[in-house]
This record gives sequence, C-alpha cells and structure tokens, in this order.
Amino acid sequence: MNQVAELPVVANKLDGADEMLRVTDLHAFYGESHILHGIDFNVRRGELVTLLGRNGAGRSTALKSIMNMVGRRTGSIMVNGTETAAMPAHLIPRLGIGYCPEERGIFASLNVEENLLIPPTVRSGGMSLDEIYEMFPNLYERRKSQGTRLSGGEQQMLAMARILRTGARLLLLDEITEGLAPVIVAKLGEVLVQLKARGLTIVLVEQNFRFAAPLADRHFLMEHGSILAEITAKELPSWRERLNEHLGV
Repeated sequence: MNQVAELPVVANKLDGADEMLRVTDLHAFYGESHILHGIDFNVRRGELVTLLGRNGAGRSTALKSIMNMVGRRTGSIMVNGTETAAMPAHLIPRLGIGYCPEERGIFASLNVEENLLIPPTVRSGGMSLDEIYEMFPNLYERRKSQGTRLSGGEQQMLAMARILRTGARLLLLDEITEGLAPVIVAKLGEVLVQLKARGLTIVLVEQNFRFAAPLADRHFLMEHGSILAEITAKELPSWRERLNEHLGV
C-alpha cells in the first residue's frame, strides 16, 4: 500500500481571533498546469510554521498564491480576518504581509543602505535602520557596498531586512538558507528566534529540515500540491523516520 495515503491530516480548530492566516481549499494554476490541489492550513499569531516537501511539492507556489502571484487561484485566503482571494496583488502587502522570494530581488544599482530605505511602510512598527544593523551587523559593515556585490548570505540578510523595515507582521520566507554557508544559516536561525520573540508570524518554506525543525511550532508536509500531514513540534520525534523517507534527508 502507498504509505503516503496513510498519513493522517490533523484537523486544527482555532478561535478566529487567534489566527493570522487561514488557507482553505486553495487551488493554484500556471496556465493549464494545476499546481495546488485544495490545500488547507492555518497559522496562529506569533507562530512559526514550515511547509516541508521535496522540490516540486508546491511549497513555493503556496506562498506565491497567498500573494496572488500565480496565474489563477481559487479558494479562500483569510489574512488577519480579511478575505484576500479576490484582492489585487498590489494591495495584499498593505495587510501587513512581507514576502521574501527565493530570488531575493536586490537592486543592483543601489547600495545596502539605499536598498533599506526604499521599502514603503505598510504598517506601523517597522524596524529602524539602527535596529536592522543591530540584528544584521554584516549589513552595517557593508552599508555602502552595492547590493549585488554582497555575498549570498549577506544578500539574503538584506532581502529579509527590507521586509522588516515595512512593518509587516506576517512573513512569508522562501528557501532562505539555500546555498548558504553553515555560519550564515546559524545566524539566520538566530534572527528567526528574535523575530518570533517580537511577535511576528512566519511561514517558512525550507528544504533544510535540520534548520527548520528546532524553530517551528508546526510543520505541514506537502507532496504533489497537497498537504499530507500536520505535525506539531511535540509530535516531531515520532515522525522523523517517515519525514526522512518523504523528504530524502
């Protein structure tokens, strides 16, 4: 029997006031390609959850769908109590969502500090330059360097820092550790702990499960555009063997 079919999906009942994000029956398409097949998940305020799965499982598409950056989407996406399924993409960040894509999108013609001064304020409470430089000392040291002359790790820090400047309270982070040196990965882990302590809500798409495991409150395992299971941090030890099989780690 196919082991995937036996994995339990745990129903999560939450008070609506406790939710920052609820995704219900979300389908996403690129042209005629049907990528997401009715996924459901939710995220509490101040929680860090991961979307786990192999490449092609639909994890990055899930984040892009929340931001309305796919060809077509159907279903319900509630952000802080507001339905966004029919909302234009340019209005969604104003709800306090920050999206950090895998490509990072650093402006090559601007230095680090200029990159940090560009983002618009979407909510009050955005981090000041001093707070950013305290959290990311590397950026202070390189603040007059062109953004694309930074190392890969420094560019990732800059991409995250720009979001934090906006005042976003819900962060969608796509593969932030990919290709980075272990010392930078460890630093990003420290940053995520600090952001949780500040009360930010985080959805993390991550291939590096060993990085994500100690940080997350819950994990959603994805395969072929569907969510196979929801796993709490407490349940994680009993899932490790099955996760090794499904993630190939």
